[in-house]
Amino acid sequence: MQPTDLPAPLPRTIIVMGVSGCGKTLIGTLLAERLGGICEDADDFHSLANKDKMRAGIPLTDEDRWPWYAALRARIEEMRGQTAVYVLACSALKNIYREKLRKGDAEEDFIFIHLKGSKEVIFSRMAKRQGHYMPVSLLDSQFAILEESPDLWTVSLEQSPESILAEILQRLGHA
Repeated sequence: MQPTDLPAPLPRTIIVMGVSGCGKTLIGTLLAERLGGICEDADDFHSLANKDKMRAGIPLTDEDRWPWYAALRARIEEMRGQTAVYVLACSALKNIYREKLRKGDAEEDFIFIHLKGSKEVIFSRMAKRQGHYMPVSLLDSQFAILEESPDLWTVSLEQSPESILAEILQRLGHA
């Protein structure tokens, strides 16, 4: 085996991000399985008060989110001792939210994969979901605060999950 045949080193943390309903959890789970890592859904770390607020159709404020992002960062650090690759499905819509998650980590140790699609496609997906606390009525508020930036790896969600996974793995050098 030649040195160039070796797979590229993986980042320690991969955040699969985007608005609600874009497929973060599905893609994050598939990615973690393929890379031999662990995936978790950031929604599981929301407080009951935050979930109740969203269930009532009230968008979260930054003040609502700060403790959640602190808990997520603590979880990222905790998971580094448990897996070589930690995948977190998390909205991370604003640059400041992503900064709180990264908290000074080296760029090569931390990437954000933005699952991007049209509001119409995501609305259609959300309308079909059963039992999720995030109502379709909050989708506009998510798009309103979404900040795209050059450091995001943008992948179109308007393709099959297998195609999305293949695109991400290719970019990671693990196709």
